[in-house]
Amino acid sequence: MYQATLSRRSYRFNDLRQLLAKASPARSGDYLAEVAADSAEERMAARIALADVPLKTFLQQLLVPYEHDEVTRLIVDSHDALAFAPISHLTVGDFRDWLLSEQADSAMLARVAAGITPEMAAAVSKLMRNQDLILVAKKCRVITRFRNTLGLPGRLSVRLQPNHPTDSLQGIAASMLDGLLYGCGDAVVGINPASDSLPLLEKLNYMLDDVIQRFAIPTQSCVLTHVTNTLRLMERGVPVDLVFQSIAGTEAANQGFGINLALLAEAQQAALSLNRGTLGNNVMYFETGQGSCLSSNAHHGVDQQTCEARAYAVARHFSPLLINTVVGFIGPEYLYDGKQIIRAGLEDHFCGKLLGLPLGCDVCYTNHAEVDQDDMDTLLTLLATAGLTFLIGVPGADDIMLNYQSTSFHDALYIRELLGLKHAPEFADWLTKMQITDERGQLRDTAANHPLLLALQGEKR
Repeated sequence: MYQATLSRRSYRFNDLRQLLAKASPARSGDYLAEVAADSAEERMAARIALADVPLKTFLQQLLVPYEHDEVTRLIVDSHDALAFAPISHLTVGDFRDWLLSEQADSAMLARVAAGITPEMAAAVSKLMRNQDLILVAKKCRVITRFRNTLGLPGRLSVRLQPNHPTDSLQGIAASMLDGLLYGCGDAVVGINPASDSLPLLEKLNYMLDDVIQRFAIPTQSCVLTHVTNTLRLMERGVPVDLVFQSIAGTEAANQGFGINLALLAEAQQAALSLNRGTLGNNVMYFETGQGSCLSSNAHHGVDQQTCEARAYAVARHFSPLLINTVVGFIGPEYLYDGKQIIRAGLEDHFCGKLLGLPLGCDVCYTNHAEVDQDDMDTLLTLLATAGLTFLIGVPGADDIMLNYQSTSFHDALYIRELLGLKHAPEFADWLTKMQITDERGQLRDTAANHPLLLALQGEKR
């Protein structure tokens, strides 16, 4: 039992799960799940009580039973007690103060990351203002490698997302070319296919590999199909760079995605055996998003932000090259408006970075949410200030296959110019060599006889 008194009224919270849910900033998904605070006063009382909870409590009181959930078992069994030692004496409130202190610099945050559980990260985020989330995330350094180096300070990468509603190879190639000529694609060239047909998935993989190899682009490709399809593709000798999968924070929710930890481990080993990386062996790519556990009725009464943080434990176990929250994709049932989406994006980024993940964000929304592109400009600017690893690049910010609004190639230009952010170093050198950018990293005017344009014309013929 946890309690706090506010305005001469005593508030009681039955267990840690209820306390975390009541302390969460207001969002539509928690109201839908009937776990949210009934008032702003109750929310503040929950935060006061939460601030006094020792971090060690999260190792003793599990939100989802150990015997019923393999994600819980992963969190408990992989906890690094040695890494936890420097902060083991802190309460959640003390932890917030420590994170904001000069003592918690980049090196120290990297040392303690393996000792922080997702529930600890979620708990402290509930006590933090937006500026706190930004400041601490900015101090976290997470670097990964496959064919280039991602996550270096002063760098921001872009996933080039050339989706097409009919999986037209020409249409995808045109969008891919467009993005490359805008300097996008250093995170990954990733396609969400409209079909799960294996022959089509093969063609997409071969096309991406052909372009990357033909022009010696220091990047990686990924066709974002189900992990079982990717395993079958690798068995058939198809050139697969990264293994993709959507993941969630409970075993039951992952079962809804048709996956478990053993399947992800099998796919990781298969990808590693291909030895396609030139600089590193981070071969996994994960996507997450608040609300996935609730949408599959697999949240166990845990608030959606804490469920999201638990998904990061799954990702951390497999050392991904990339992971991003698709923050506003599920819809207003889970994140109602711009205010909720902005807060969720900052929370996700903070928790992921604190846990040692190369967190990116699909700064996005669906057209039936109370949000617009100005809200997305705000979130993009805040996340980039906080050290975002990568964002999404979609032609015109409108994904014509997934039917949602994201960020565009031009948005990447804006944020690079505003904050002086550079591409991944190997990709930046390639852009200069291809005369797409000048020595300062500024875009050049593209001539009609540019090799990439000529290649596309050849594809069309």
